[in-house]
Amino acid sequence: MKIKQIEAIPLVRELKEVFQGGTYKITSRNTIVTRVELEGGIIGETFGGDEDQYHMEVCRLVNEHYRPLLVGQDVRDIERLWDQMWNVRVDFGNRGIHTLDLAKHCIHTQAIAAADIALWDALGKALGQPVYKLLGGFRDRVPVIAIGGYMNKGTTLDDLEEEVMHYLEQGVAGMKLKVGKRSVEEDIQRAGRVRHVAGDAFHLCVDANQSWTIEQAMAFARGAADLDLAWLEEPVRWHDQIEGNARVRALGIPVNVGQGEISRHGCRDLITRGAVDILNVDATIAAGVTEWRRIAAMAACFGVKMAHHEEPQVALHLLAGVSNGLCVEFFPNRQRDPMWFDLPQEPPTIESGQMVLNDQPGFGMPLSADTIEKWRAPL
Repeated sequence: MKIKQIEAIPLVRELKEVFQGGTYKITSRNTIVTRVELEGGIIGETFGGDEDQYHMEVCRLVNEHYRPLLVGQDVRDIERLWDQMWNVRVDFGNRGIHTLDLAKHCIHTQAIAAADIALWDALGKALGQPVYKLLGGFRDRVPVIAIGGYMNKGTTLDDLEEEVMHYLEQGVAGMKLKVGKRSVEEDIQRAGRVRHVAGDAFHLCVDANQSWTIEQAMAFARGAADLDLAWLEEPVRWHDQIEGNARVRALGIPVNVGQGEISRHGCRDLITRGAVDILNVDATIAAGVTEWRRIAAMAACFGVKMAHHEEPQVALHLLAGVSNGLCVEFFPNRQRDPMWFDLPQEPPTIESGQMVLNDQPGFGMPLSADTIEKWRAPL
């Protein structure tokens, strides 16, 4: 059970297409593979994260600071190991203004996440149990939705309809539609077209990626009131996450926020101040499985549901392990997330709109060594 070695490996991969959401564009699909080797020969190996600006700093933090901290320790002491990583003080250079300090904290929580998730994989393999069973084993399959509707230049309603038909053919339960780059009226029309094509049972939610003012978000919520949306994700701009989301939430469509939070403390404030119905905290950003399960337990006390931002290889186990989990999301488009198609040796199956867990220990997802070596970047 003793940790013999840990290594974070950066993978860097440019995309062949550009994907545009409400406030951003995606040009690459980077990720971090983390390996934890135990003295008995067991190897935990996971991947996660989609960072480009701080990608190398996250890996260096794991390899230079967490490695000497973790080697020689018992993988079963996961709470203590997490606490030690959380309390590491790393010199990222001269202290800057508050926003720069927040960037440093995000590097810290992503590095904790990379190590912690791999530790959970190693722990599950050492105990011969899947991670979702270690977290509570609430169910063995989770509804799955596609992320899509990107607003690239020239895309039309007919293009969107064709995309939705493709998702229906793949047997997913629903879709998260990107909104916020075009007018509110056009986004209401786009959401209406998806509902018309996909039918009433389709789990339709929309994601504005913090692109709207409070007034715009409320206008969308009123205009889409009859579309039976499962949630409205990150409707308002970054500086109005508490008051703004609370006002939008009062209009009746469930509000989903939290993918930008990096700890339970920020999630606490969203919950206690009435700004959220669903938290989509990303364990690969917000300090790993250990912190995510704390957030999920806190959310359950307030009747708040848990989703997860992307990263189905981790999210599937987290959402299956707790009673307040909703659905796992992924990119069915290989061009948007080639790592999901190329890194797992065998991705989970999808049956009747649900992603199914297997009984393999850890995260149950061996990775392709060839893919790792092909996209490995020098540190």
